[in-house]
Amino acid sequence: MAGARNLWKKLLLLALLLVSLHWRCTATTNPGDLAVLQSFLQGIDQKSVLTNWKNSDPCGDRWIHIKCTGAAVTALEMNNLQLGGTVTPDINKLSSLDSLQLQQNGFTGSLPSLSGLTSLSRAYFGGNSFDTIPGDFFTGLTNVMEIFLEDNHVNSTPGWSLPADIQHCSNLQTLSITNTTLGGTIPDFLGTMSSLKNLYLAYNTLRGGIPATFAGSNLIKFQANNQQGNEPLTGSIDPVASMQSLTTLWLHVNQFSGVIPPGLGNLSSLQDLKLNDNEFVGVVPQSLTQLPALKNFTIKGNMLVGPMPELGFSYDGSTNGFCQATPGLPCDPRVTALLDFAGAADAFTSPCMTTWKGNDPCSWTGINCVRGTVTTIQLPNCQLNGSISTALANLTGLTALDLRNNHISGLLPAAIVQIPTLRNLNLFRNRLSGPLPPFPSGLQVNVDENPLTPVSPASGSGASPSGSSGTQAPGSPNAPSGAEQSTRRKVSPAAIAVPVVGAVAAVAAAVSVFVMCRRKRPRFMRVQSSSAIVVHPRDSSFERETVKLPTSVAKEGHSGPSEVRVETGNLVISIHVLRKATNGFSENSILGRGGFGVVYKGELDDGTKIAVKRMESAVVNNKGLSEFQAEIQVLTKVRHRHLVALLGYCIHGNEKLLVYEYMPQGTLSQHLFEFAKHGYHHLTWKHRLSIALDVARGIEYLHGLAHKSFIHRDLKPSNILLDDTLHAKVADFGLVKLAPEGKVSVETRLAGTFGYLAPEYAVTGRVTTKVDVYSFGVILMELITGRQALDTSRSEETMHLPTWFKRMRVNRETFRSSLDPVLEVTDEEFESICSVAELAGYCTMREPYQRPDMSHAVNVLAPMVERWKPSMDFDAEEGGIDLGLSLSEALRRWQESETGMDETRTSLPTRPPGFADSFSSTDVR
Repeated sequence: MAGARNLWKKLLLLALLLVSLHWRCTATTNPGDLAVLQSFLQGIDQKSVLTNWKNSDPCGDRWIHIKCTGAAVTALEMNNLQLGGTVTPDINKLSSLDSLQLQQNGFTGSLPSLSGLTSLSRAYFGGNSFDTIPGDFFTGLTNVMEIFLEDNHVNSTPGWSLPADIQHCSNLQTLSITNTTLGGTIPDFLGTMSSLKNLYLAYNTLRGGIPATFAGSNLIKFQANNQQGNEPLTGSIDPVASMQSLTTLWLHVNQFSGVIPPGLGNLSSLQDLKLNDNEFVGVVPQSLTQLPALKNFTIKGNMLVGPMPELGFSYDGSTNGFCQATPGLPCDPRVTALLDFAGAADAFTSPCMTTWKGNDPCSWTGINCVRGTVTTIQLPNCQLNGSISTALANLTGLTALDLRNNHISGLLPAAIVQIPTLRNLNLFRNRLSGPLPPFPSGLQVNVDENPLTPVSPASGSGASPSGSSGTQAPGSPNAPSGAEQSTRRKVSPAAIAVPVVGAVAAVAAAVSVFVMCRRKRPRFMRVQSSSAIVVHPRDSSFERETVKLPTSVAKEGHSGPSEVRVETGNLVISIHVLRKATNGFSENSILGRGGFGVVYKGELDDGTKIAVKRMESAVVNNKGLSEFQAEIQVLTKVRHRHLVALLGYCIHGNEKLLVYEYMPQGTLSQHLFEFAKHGYHHLTWKHRLSIALDVARGIEYLHGLAHKSFIHRDLKPSNILLDDTLHAKVADFGLVKLAPEGKVSVETRLAGTFGYLAPEYAVTGRVTTKVDVYSFGVILMELITGRQALDTSRSEETMHLPTWFKRMRVNRETFRSSLDPVLEVTDEEFESICSVAELAGYCTMREPYQRPDMSHAVNVLAPMVERWKPSMDFDAEEGGIDLGLSLSEALRRWQESETGMDETRTSLPTRPPGFADSFSSTDVR
């Protein structure tokens, strides 16, 4: 037994020795792979990051960021290492390479060719500065499943096109080429690649339309939004209506046109649909309201008409021609009938239809009314197609219908000719087929030059198509035949012109009387005395009024020669009320001071607390009045639970005052940098995270979810106010800039606060929404470190927070030492701080295009914060306050309001593994 035991021990030792020898033999790196790695190392900067790449055996010595199988290198995982330099073109000699991750570095020059890497399954190059792509980059990638090239300016002049080699990547599932200066048209073959599931083509210079081959594709996510060329994507989007697997479809900010295809309502998996800022026309298909999975939907900035669809969640449908501002509310019956007619006639793309919007058809091209009743429809030569809808029969006062010289086909519905008031029907030169219905007596009809088939013998006292009682209908026993039948008598133009002119004259008279009555009935009364300007309440049915603010004041009660017009609601508050509320603007009521003036705390008679911003007389000039005007203009048009509410204003001689809801916990600046002085407890990380999300949601609303896009330009902690629960609201809109539609950037005078100014704004004076994103990134750094954006008391190397922050993020230990000393964070909290730090880095990238949209910041922060749900649901798009409410009731509703706009946010594409797992550089100088 002992001998047997010894034998087993020897055999076991021998086995272990053989395994060890085998491991050592197989761990020796393939010489060819070793040469490639050495070439890679020579081309890059920041070699110090690769601490153990000095050994000779990558696989045996287990070099960091390298994975091997036996002697072969199978993975290079170099993402987010702040590497620079160029990438060796010999990468494709790593014949066993399965995963190549070089994303989020600073590589320049040419992308390496991947030709021949038959084992490669994943390739990530996004977020670098590669400027060239080799022609054989995609050749032979038979097993590749994911390719990410986004955010590289490849061949920026003149751009590049997708090579045909891609279609042979038979296992490709994800292709991300967002923001790579990709040009040309979308290749047909992308629609035939059965394995392709995710296709990201946004922010390029593509042109043309969506290929018909896409109708049969298996795509799950398709993004082709925001094409930047002079000729972005155009045409209809009919092919996508058959893409049954779609969950995400982003086609916004292009020039797609035509109607939204009803087939989109059959895509039962569709969750995220963005069609805004195109040229879509017509009515939103009812089928879209039945999509079970739809969560995000935007259609603003098109030419859509009809009812605004009700989807069960809030979305942005502004700047269209909807008949009602409330989703689900039906249109006027006259509008419904005319839009049904336009849909059947395929008329929404007609140049005659550009005015067919809103809920009053009497102002539409080709439509005439008498006392609100549609009496004539005149749409000759309007390129109408399709057929004639029986919905016109609902216009029971219609006297004349002129559709000559179009391309209308099908049958003439009997219900049309049976409209009791109809006297003239001109369908000359269309494509109608027969048989014709019998025409009642007294109806003048012209159906010449239509390919009509003969009708059955007419009976009764029906009139002939020409309206003459002495002529039989075509096909009757005594009707003319042959050439005689093809030359039916035409109706004289005067036959239609006389009643039309009469109707128009009646309309003109009615309008004239209406205008005179409106002029005699003022919408508001403006009383100007020697001491104040007062705007009295107006009827709630009136449109928003315009109040004039003097641009210069010579003495109290007298305006200067020029005036500035400010749209506003009924928000004027008496100077006497404000003096009483603030104890005569007592020094004891002062909450703070700024460039505008002094902010006072006030309390109304019913106990409502307010904040009153009083412009100092020294700034009553064009600049001061411009900021005063801006705050009123913006805050009466937008409302959101994370934007401070404007409750009113006062103009009293030289006094200019703005009244806001009171935020009892002061500014974020006080809590971050002066909490001891003000008697506050320091903010915990949970509070800071919640505040960051609140600010992000407020700015996200300003940028893309309000009825127009606004740029704040002065986002900083002192302009962020906190309530009793430490929820935040963005304040101070004196520098807000409206971003004109269709423009990428706006040129303006430099304004804002040093330390928060984006580099491109400080240099060029041009602003985009990305300047706010930069400021937000700096605020995130302040929340993490407790340091101010610009601290001149520190050394030159450390006074500028973004630059110092970048250096401190080299590794986790130095970064941990940079946290605000008052924070006591757990390991779990530190991980969330790292994620927020990474977001701050992206937000403060040097180039605007490298920064994310604010919606992405919300998506990053929201999962870390328990969502706050107010008790009421208010419409975020409604500007101002209910004019019939008391000031205290208005404030209560503001504080309880829930915008619901969070549901309209959209996510950025899912990033590859490792994309957000480590630190990245913040290239701000």
